[in-house]
Amino acid sequence: MKCPYCGYGESKVIDSRPTDEGARIRRRRECLKCSKRFTTYEVIETIPIVVIKKDKSRETFDRSKLMNGLLRACEKRPVSLETLEKIVDEIENMLQNSLDREVPSSLIGKYAMEKLKEVDEVAYVRFASVYRQFKDINSFMEELSKMMKMKK
Repeated sequence: MKCPYCGYGESKVIDSRPTDEGARIRRRRECLKCSKRFTTYEVIETIPIVVIKKDKSRETFDRSKLMNGLLRACEKRPVSLETLEKIVDEIENMLQNSLDREVPSSLIGKYAMEKLKEVDEVAYVRFASVYRQFKDINSFMEELSKMMKMKK
């Protein structure tokens, strides 16, 4: 870390402590040349995830949109808000950990369906009906048949 007073490139850390509930780390440093002290903040760098929509438009990933879709699917179902938060966190982590900075919206929908299937089957079918855009009752019944076969 370069000293803001003399420009020397070496300093030592005197004190470190978390701030903002652990989101940043505050470090007190001392320049090894001029001995002046200064403060730096260390922050986790996040690279935004860009979602490629069905119409090929692009927008930044918005976890609240995903949460709203899950909330609608789980309406009047015994699924806690904590469970939904956990699902959104897991999906966001999967996206952040992938090497792709641009992901299709279909992939996010697929992840959400997989997670909902484990939590609540009715919510899964509700989400799938919107995500897969069932055209008629037959396509809806096909999905239910697949679920019944998998259960057996």
